[in-house]
Order: sequence, then C-alpha cells, then structure tokens
Amino acid sequence: MTIANPKRKEIMQRSIKLGHCICDPRRGCPCDVFTGQGICPCAGERPEPVDISQVKLTSLVHNAGCASKIAPADLERFLSSLPEVHDPAIISGLPAGDDAAVYKIADGVTIVQTVDVFTPCADDPHLFGRICAANCLSDIYAMGATPRTALSILAFPSDTQDGRLMHLMLAGAMETLAEANCSLLGGHSIKDEEIKLGFAITGIAEEGKAIALDAMNPGDLLVLTKPLGVGVLSFASQIGKASAAGLAQAQQSMATLNKNASAAMMEAQASACTDITGFGLFGHLVRMVRESGAGVTIFADSLPAFDGALDALRAGIIPGAIERNREFVGTDLLAGPDVDEAYVNLGLDAQTSGGLLIAIEPQRYEKLMHALAGRNVQAWTIGEVSSSHPGKIRLAMNRQAPPPVAVNAPAVSHEDCCADVFASAAAPSDASRAFGALMRATAAGGMIDQKTKELINFALVVMSRCEPCIEAHLKKARDMGISPQELDEAAWCATAMGGAPVKLFYDKWKGK
Repeated sequence: MTIANPKRKEIMQRSIKLGHCICDPRRGCPCDVFTGQGICPCAGERPEPVDISQVKLTSLVHNAGCASKIAPADLERFLSSLPEVHDPAIISGLPAGDDAAVYKIADGVTIVQTVDVFTPCADDPHLFGRICAANCLSDIYAMGATPRTALSILAFPSDTQDGRLMHLMLAGAMETLAEANCSLLGGHSIKDEEIKLGFAITGIAEEGKAIALDAMNPGDLLVLTKPLGVGVLSFASQIGKASAAGLAQAQQSMATLNKNASAAMMEAQASACTDITGFGLFGHLVRMVRESGAGVTIFADSLPAFDGALDALRAGIIPGAIERNREFVGTDLLAGPDVDEAYVNLGLDAQTSGGLLIAIEPQRYEKLMHALAGRNVQAWTIGEVSSSHPGKIRLAMNRQAPPPVAVNAPAVSHEDCCADVFASAAAPSDASRAFGALMRATAAGGMIDQKTKELINFALVVMSRCEPCIEAHLKKARDMGISPQELDEAAWCATAMGGAPVKLFYDKWKGK
C-alpha cells in the first residue's frame, strides 16, 4: 500500500498504530472507504465529482420515506413512561398524540409546532426535497394552521457522496416552503451513513380554531384527499418491480401541498382531521377512534389507489412497514370476510406526504366537497363514523353512497376549448346550450370525484369530435394522473353512444 499524500500518510499511520480509524473507531485502517474508493475521509479527501443524475437516492437507504419511521407500536411503548409536562399554556402536547403540538403564547394566539425527518422516497434529489417539505408541512395543515417558519435537519454521508446532492435536496425543499409562504430560517446537519432530511415547522392558529384528531362524531362522513399506495410503490421501485405510471402519480401527489385541502376543511368547519403518513390510513385512523371513542366503517372498494399499487400488493410485494402498522392496529381492525386482503394492506401501507383524512358532519359535507372542488383538490368519501363498535375500524365492501346533494358550485372556465359552446353567442343552439350545461355540471363540485368527472368530460369531447377539446382535456387528465387505459375506456363509452363516426374520429386523432 502506497501512501503518497503527506497528510494521508500521517493520519493513516496514526490510525494503524491505534488499531482503529480515528474518524470511526468501529473500523480498522485502511477502512472500507479507502479500499473501495481510494480516498481517506479522515485526511479531508472527498470523492471525485460524478454524474449525479445517475445517483439513485433510494438505493442508498434501507427503508424509503416514512417507511423508515420507528414502528408505531414500539414508539407508543417507549414513550408511555415519559413524565407528563405540566404547563397551562399547552393546549395539545405529547399525551394527546395529535399531528402537531399547540401552545398558547398570547390571548387568542397559539403556535402549532411539528418536526419530521425521513429517508429519500424518490431518486431525484430535487424532487425528494420538495416531497420532504410538503410532508413536514402537512401536520400543520392537518391542524388547520398556517405555517410560518422552518428549520432544517439534514443527515448526509459527506465522506462518500457528492455534496451537490445535498444542495439539490435543500433547493427543492425551499421551493415548496416558498409555495407555502413558510420561511426557512436555518437548520442543523450531521454526518451519517444514510441520507435523511426533515424540517421543524412552526405555524400559527387562532385560539380554539385548531382541528384535533379526536373530535369526530357519530354520523360524520370520512373524506380522503389523496390516493394510497406510496409505500408499496416505493418499495417496488427499490426492487425493480414498480409500475412506472403509478410511481409517477405517487411522486406528483407527494410533492403536492395539503394547503388547499386544509383551507377547504376550515371553510367547511370539519369535525376532526389527521394527515396520512408513516402509520398508514388505518394506523392514523385507529388513533382517531381510540381517542374519540367512536367507531368507523371504511368501504374498501372506495379506497383510492395509485396505478399498480393493488396489483403489487396482490403479487406479494408487501413492505415491512405494513407489518409494523398491522401490529399497531391489532385487533381494532375488523375486516369483513368478503374484503380483498389487498385492501387491508393498502390501508396499512406507509404513506409519505399523504392526504388529509377529514371527518365532516353530513350537513356540512356538500360545502366541503364544493370547497375542495373549487380548489382543484380531488377527494374520495371512504367511510362514516358510528356509535357502534367503539374504538374499532370496520372494513366492509359494497359501500352505500350518501344521498346525492344539489350542485351549486360555479362553472369552471373552458376558455381553452369549445369557445363556441361555452362563450356567449348571438343565437346559441339548443344543442350547444345543453352540451355546455352538461360540461359545466361535470366540472362543478358534488358527490362524484374530480377524476371520474374528468373522464366523463373526456368521453363528452370525444363524442363531440372536437380535436382542440381532446387536446385540452388530455393535458388536464394527465395532470390528474389519469392513465391512457382509462382514457381509452372513456372513449369507448363515447363510441358506444356515437357509433362509427366517433370511432373513426378517435382512431384518426390517436394516429396523430
């Protein structure tokens, strides 16, 4: 072994004499970094710059995203013996187990605080930074509060990885924090073998206005604002078996703030709320039922999933976080005999930057759905709260939908297509009036989720044989994560109504 660099020589000779690396006493000298990469980190040597676009962050960690969290059952056991903090200004602290802590600082003013740290759930460092910030902000939004400041927590293997990755992660996070009008004030970094990033967020809320997770009531409906399947798709990606379309949908969803969903929830005066992250839908929901004493029924066939998530679960691609969450939920989850096990696992799947789970009184449900639709937030009604089976989650099939409600939301602008249908005209035909009214109805809020309504819109524009309309709605559908297969199925519905001319038109358009 030749040691040419004088500083390297001095450091390594000292380490060899001690029998331990001076930077990591667990290792001998030469260490595995030196034998593998030819550099001595203790002497200040760093890897040569590489093409960081080829670095896959998820390949550098054991568990991706919020799946890296301590099992909730273990966490509950470890924390249960901690002494209680007595401070009259604490409105919601450790015993409450809420999404964030609430502390009164002045009459009528409270601060809401949370902290979250986890490993990469995306290979792209900039995207991971955006997702991480969105996830950390989510606890504030779940409480109905407004985020104001952030402090970063960063763990990074600076001895072995290019520091530009660290820069890109923080740059992506700062973009999302800026979108939330939340100022990054500083932070703390440590050297670690695995990459981890997180933020401590401080928000504000009017006293008495924060939304707790334990205040749902029998009769409340349960509304979820993002699909499930992040954990299984991330795990499938790590082993090379992920659905590309589903993974892209999940990553776009993870990078989306819950800001608009929170605003809609506050406008509708929700009963209770939590955000769905590492404990999975059922893990977070079981905390709500245990704290409130109510029971809930979840309709398995109403649970939204990213493309490929259910297929992966049915194929046996079940990450360890599902088992940890299953242990936490335990016997408080009651699945009917006809429920597909894939739905059980989907509800236990660890999410990163998942949606809000909102409990809303039936008389406020219409207002919530309109408020969500008006802010372009997708939403699924997945269950209801009851006084039966208190403290339990009952998982059933064959959901009975709530009764339909009148739709009074304003129409969505359609300036990008069909101007002759939606704009005023000197003498619009009855057909154009009817078609325009139908399109506006599908764009408004109501019982049907926005994805289904966009598929209805797509079928309508195919049937109308309007090429600019198809282009406009194709872009919107893709932005919403609608797959080509779903669009083709919607087009077939249009063909069934319009016959051969519609089929020929659609085939010609696809051929372009």
